[in-house]
Amino acid sequence: MDDPRHPRRSCPYAAVWSSQGGVATTRTPRSEWIDAGLRALADGGPEAVRVEPLARALGVTKGGFYWHFKDRRALLDEMLDTWEDRLVDEAIRLTEAGRSDARARLRRLFALATDEAVQVDLAVRDWARRDPAVAQRLRRVDNRRMDYLRSQFGAFVDDGDEVEVRCVLAISLWIGNHFIAVDHGGRSPTQVMRLVQRRLLA
Repeated sequence: MDDPRHPRRSCPYAAVWSSQGGVATTRTPRSEWIDAGLRALADGGPEAVRVEPLARALGVTKGGFYWHFKDRRALLDEMLDTWEDRLVDEAIRLTEAGRSDARARLRRLFALATDEAVQVDLAVRDWARRDPAVAQRLRRVDNRRMDYLRSQFGAFVDDGDEVEVRCVLAISLWIGNHFIAVDHGGRSPTQVMRLVQRRLLA
């Protein structure tokens, strides 16, 4: 379903009548363009997010792009909106689903750190080094993440300094773990992550 904040600019129907043989065809959804853009961003940075390569990747013509987006800048903005929603809003919704205590919620939150999500996050961070507007967005997102982590760690940790330390360690682990290439003395990376989480949740 299209985002109601970004209505289509012309025909309100997903199906349009083709001029070739009167065949009804369905346009590529906006969400698929955004997802393709995020994959391109993760693979090659914002410079890789171009209309023609995205159209080829989706197996469609670039004309469909302009059905949903005014221009490339509009796509980049919606990609950042989607990144923020998935990283913060959707993550919180999934974490808060069902009745559970703060430790269980944090375990669910940690489990959301998929390779795909982290790669997009790292690409946005690299992008932010060269674009002040993206840097501002990144600061807002990280502050929102920290606020949520504070609310969860604060539910079972009384010391404010300790809460802040655990929040920073949790975010640093999300960002930095994929840059670490070390052996763990016979332990697997998964085992070490469980040990780290156990310490954070103690």
